Amino acid sequence: MSNVIKPYGDATNDGKVQLSFTLPIEWSEAADEAARQLVAKMGFTDVQVVEGRKIATGFSFFVVYGSTSQSIDFATIKAPSAKTHAMSMEEIDAFVQEKLGRKIRIAGACIGTDAHTVGIDAILNMKGYKGDYGLERYHSFETFNLGSQIAVDDFVKFAKDHAIDALLASQVVTQKGSDIKNFTALAELLEAERLRDRVVLICGGPRVTNLMASELGYDAGFGRGTVPSEVAAFVATTLAGRLTPGGK
Repeated sequence: MSNVIKPYGDATNDGKVQLSFTLPIEWSEAADEAARQLVAKMGFTDVQVVEGRKIATGFSFFVVYGSTSQSIDFATIKAPSAKTHAMSMEEIDAFVQEKLGRKIRIAGACIGTDAHTVGIDAILNMKGYKGDYGLERYHSFETFNLGSQIAVDDFVKFAKDHAIDALLASQVVTQKGSDIKNFTALAELLEAERLRDRVVLICGGPRVTNLMASELGYDAGFGRGTVPSEVAAFVATTLAGRLTPGGK
């Protein structure tokens, strides 16, 4: 099978894609045509506007189909995952006891002005997510869920005052790059406080990727579909690795 791939719509490698966007104009047939021409200027062919409607005064929303001739060689893509250690809760507890001999202290929060706690709660709260228990249920973790709208400087102070081993920063709101700004501010403040090397630094959110996290100076990034044991296993193995000669 070829590693060169294109978008799939009606048939393999037909290049069909679906785009959706908003334009700052009242909806009309002329607005539909503006959306069609805009997508054609992007380089798409066979462009069709399949949905166009008013969403507010002076704004319209569009769904547009088109075709692209562009392809990608998937074999050239390098984006390593942080979900590399498949371990159960019991296995993680045993691993931490053997390798560290103490509980791991982890703190999580939605930083900045973000008030969405669903993701951080799914990882930390005892109930967990998708039948996978949260870190509060682990014998090997002492867990602190600070909730939402936690200022970066307060998060760092908490880590310093409570000898935290791992920090989990969550961001759901991404408008105008607010997630990147907050993640960057956290990493930089930890560096300034000489705490960065002491903690496993993790970011999470629906648009977070491990590649993005590494580019921001984090140890790992966890996105959509992450379950608690994946985060717990990463933290445990990373901390153990740092205690091993030659480990990070």
